[in-house]
Amino acid sequence: MRDKLFPHRQQGASAEHERSRFGEIKEAVHRRLLETLNLVEAQRLPFDELYEECSRRVDRLLDEQKQPVSAPEKRQLLQEVMDEIFGLGPVEGFLRDPSISDILVNGPNEVYIEREGRLFKQNARFRDTEQLMQVIHRIAARVGRRIDESSPMLDARLLDGSRVNAIIPPLALDGPTLSIRRFGAIPLDMPRLVEIDTLTHEMAEFLEAAVRCKSNILVSGGTGAGKTTLLNAMSRYVPEGERVITIEDAAELQLQREHVVRLETRPPNIEGKGEVTQRDLLRNSLRMRPDRILIGEVRGAEALDMLQAMNTGHEGSMTTVHANSPRDALSRVENMVAMAGLNAPVRVLRSQMTSALHLLIHLDRVSGGRRKAVSIAEVVGMEGDVITLHDLFRYAQVGVDDEGNALGHFETCGVRPRILDRFRTFGVCLPNDMFLRRQLVSGATT
Repeated sequence: MRDKLFPHRQQGASAEHERSRFGEIKEAVHRRLLETLNLVEAQRLPFDELYEECSRRVDRLLDEQKQPVSAPEKRQLLQEVMDEIFGLGPVEGFLRDPSISDILVNGPNEVYIEREGRLFKQNARFRDTEQLMQVIHRIAARVGRRIDESSPMLDARLLDGSRVNAIIPPLALDGPTLSIRRFGAIPLDMPRLVEIDTLTHEMAEFLEAAVRCKSNILVSGGTGAGKTTLLNAMSRYVPEGERVITIEDAAELQLQREHVVRLETRPPNIEGKGEVTQRDLLRNSLRMRPDRILIGEVRGAEALDMLQAMNTGHEGSMTTVHANSPRDALSRVENMVAMAGLNAPVRVLRSQMTSALHLLIHLDRVSGGRRKAVSIAEVVGMEGDVITLHDLFRYAQVGVDDEGNALGHFETCGVRPRILDRFRTFGVCLPNDMFLRRQLVSGATT
């Protein structure tokens, strides 16, 4: 009688029973497949062959267990089992979706994704904490790193270049946490950044000239603001025939050119030995005949070596820094130089920064999550003990629309850059009226 009065309860119970049955079948097939499959040999097979082999084995295992499943259920079962054995389990499917930019796992039962600047909670979940830990250990093993109670934090990358951070108990109080920052298989180039309204044609043309003319550039912004994406896009303008060396904690730069040497730091081993820092790599790179050096992100004492390299024949170098504003970016670099133990007056330190850096580009995520180049500024010198910046281009937000997205426009600031004289020595001439104060036309297509 109760089931007749509340049919939705009966349907819910039936659906829950089906999910439970499917989970039991998947677990049994997963266990038996691991027992019968040589994982080392399997991972050497092309994906199509591996899929066919696993499909045949799953058919046999289902027949043995006398478990009837439909064709769609079998495809889902096979995909999920393969994801658990060879991939990242429940989040592997999100890695196949190019529209997802971040995957955030807060323990086994909570998964979020970011799409178009907004976070969405997903139904995906790990079987238990042990399964999530297995995925984290698999990521660490692929890049020759480890994560355990004695070293409970991990920075790594996936085969597709996605950046991974994991932190586990005792530091993560509510269970293992996994964060994956996605990068497209094909990096965004400058025309595409103009198309999606990260910057305008004029700004892109100016940055192209700056890179070709070996300007030293600092890109700043918050987490997820698009610093690495812009660095990748600008790398396309490095002239052919130049040797570029990249230095990163976890390799994520996908430079759009040839003749690139990629270097990556190494954490200490279990005995606390063998660590190789960005500063070590930067000093070594100076002996590798680089034309330009790109540091994925300066975080410490290597900032001093970077400035010295920019000042001693390695012009055209670029790096990024986490900061909330252009002025804050300079303060952060100054603090990092101090970490190197340089015992010099503040004015001397800032003078070195001024002579090393030509341009500062600041990126931000405006209301609604869209990424914008909110400022392109020129480092022009010192006034007293203060570094002087001249804004050349900026984004002016004037409000938000009904959906919470930023409303605004890009504009030039009416300042003629001193760096134009440098451009001319390289044979690059930009029209003077490019910098007249005016509102710029967006290149957005959406």
